[in-house]
Formats: sequence, C-alpha cells, structure tokens
Amino acid sequence: MSPPAGGSRTGRNLPAAIASALGLAVVILGSLYLYKPAFLVVVIAAVGVGIHELVKGLATRDIHVPLIPVLVGMAAMVSGAYYFGPGVFLGIFAITVMGVLGWRLFQGSDGFVRDATATVFMAVYPALFAGFVGLLLAPPDGANRALIFVAVTASSDIGGYAAGVLFGRHKMSIISPKKTWEGFAGSAIACVAVGGWLVAWLLKGQIWQGALLGAVVVVCATVGDLIESVIKRDLGIKDMGSVLPGHGGMMDRIDSLLFTLVPCWLLLAAFIR
Repeated sequence: MSPPAGGSRTGRNLPAAIASALGLAVVILGSLYLYKPAFLVVVIAAVGVGIHELVKGLATRDIHVPLIPVLVGMAAMVSGAYYFGPGVFLGIFAITVMGVLGWRLFQGSDGFVRDATATVFMAVYPALFAGFVGLLLAPPDGANRALIFVAVTASSDIGGYAAGVLFGRHKMSIISPKKTWEGFAGSAIACVAVGGWLVAWLLKGQIWQGALLGAVVVVCATVGDLIESVIKRDLGIKDMGSVLPGHGGMMDRIDSLLFTLVPCWLLLAAFIR
C-alpha cells in the first residue's frame, strides 16, 4: 500500500512532522539562550498540555483525575527545583500528593482508590519527572546541559526513524509493532555519537562520558516510548491528542524526554563538576 499523500510508509505526515519539530527547536533554543528561566515556562506549558491529554484519556475509562491540583503541583515542582534545589523540590512533591488526595476526598468514596491511584501516578509521571528540568537547568552551564538532554533524546527518535524506514525488518515488540531492532540500532548509534560530541564540545567533558550518556538515553527513551504505547493501548486510543501536526499529542512527543530526563541529570551531575 502506498503511503498517504505527504506522508511516509510509517504513516507519519513527514512534512508536517518536520515543520513541527523545527518550530519546537526554535522555541527551545530561544528560551534556553535568550533567557534561561523562559525554558521553564516552555516545559510547564508542554507538560501541562500532556497532563491534560492524559486526564482526558483516563476519563474515557471512567478514571477521574483532578486536573487543576496536578497542574499546580507540576508547575511548583519545576519552579521550586530550579530556584530552591532538591530539598524544596521533594517537599513540593509530597505536598502535591497530599493535595491531590485531599482534593479527591471531597468527591466521595465511590471509585476513590481507582481515582486516587491514577492521580498519584500522574503526580509522578509526568509531573515529578518534569521537575528534574529545574535541577538540570539550575547550574551556570544549565542551558548547555538542557540542550544536550533534548538533543540526545531527539537523536534517538531521528536515528530510529531513519534506520527503521531504510532497514527495518525485525519487529522489536508486540507493544509497538512499528518498532524494529534495526531502528533501535539506528537510535543507539545516533545517541552515542551526539552524546559524545555535545558533552565534549559544550561541557568540556570526555567523549566516553557523552557516549555513555547516549547509551543510557537510548534505552530509557525506548522504554518511555513503549510505556506510553501501553497506556494508549489500555485506554483504546491511537494518539494522546492532535496538538502537534505530524506527531499527534504532546505526550506523544515528550514520553521519551520524560524517561531520559532523570538519568541525564544524574549522569551530567556526576560527570561535570
């Protein structure tokens, strides 16, 4: 079967996807290097849209998550981590969990355990994970660290897509049938190469440190993508939304970023003093 007009044999509208990606790249670079805290606003907005998509998706299965307290908690965690450090970040997370459980309490006991479990899950994924952006960005060279995190994770998607289209033959997982081992190999090569280059160039680290970062990222990015695929299958939906032409919903774009963020922060904190 021929691909759709303007698309590819993977079903993705490639011109729209490229245009969306370039637009996001401009926003990310501009916010990082013109006024660093503006990147926090970009992250809060993107993750906020993702949370809204998840809340709507869960509602299709009669699972009700209070949107407002999760959004407020996520924004507070991202900002608190950046301005006040890990201790305040952890405290805000605990208060967020207390707040969302208390919010749900006043809606009655029917389905409380179901809704509360999903709500706490969302307070962790994606809200808690997103807070690590603040820790990553806080050092004087935080803009470069954040750029490395985004670029290496994006290279996993780009390398995997290119290798999968050109060479993909062996299916990797029944969870996401479009993924192939050849695509994973392309992701790994791209992540290791980009990681080694950027860590050495932007942070004056060792090439092997960047290569190791890339190797960890490719595994975490793949797991993050597969986990979101499982969530969508469980909810019976194809995409989380349609806010990004050619990509689907915001969660369809940030799923890998969320899963690579914590290891990126941890490894760069260990490698670069």
